Amino acid sequence: MAASLSSRLLKGLGGLQAARSGRFASALFYENGMRCFSSSPNDPDTHDDFKPTNKVTGSAESLKDIVEQDVKENPVMIYMKGVPEFPQCGFSSLAVRVLQQYNVPISARNILEDPELKNAVKAFSHWPTFPQIFIKSEFIGGSDIILNMHKNGELEEKLKDISGN
Repeated sequence: MAASLSSRLLKGLGGLQAARSGRFASALFYENGMRCFSSSPNDPDTHDDFKPTNKVTGSAESLKDIVEQDVKENPVMIYMKGVPEFPQCGFSSLAVRVLQQYNVPISARNILEDPELKNAVKAFSHWPTFPQIFIKSEFIGGSDIILNMHKNGELEEKLKDISGN
């Protein structure tokens, strides 16, 4: 019975995520010292006072500007599948775990919420896969590169002057 119930629950959640994916707008929050960009419901029944005011219109140029601003303003920026507290991919999870070892503030955007943002990040970095990690405005690479840098001490050197909260 428990297996049947959990199977129904997972099927329901899977359908819910797909059905609701178009009803979200970008948002920013801080959790455990990490600056995260996530989403909040963009429900038509919500009063205008509670709707996000910095909603991106979806033009390619404005998304490019957002990526440039993210990379410029955040010492450690990761474009990933999910958010640092709930990665939705093993590679994204690995990258976050490695970066958390250095107690630095991590800013992140969930690329699963916006396919246009995902394409803008790919165009910006000229790199096809995710996660994509930028440190001090420099594109570093993905989780494999971060892990190798961690193992050989290069990552510690790169992050040494970035202070945690």
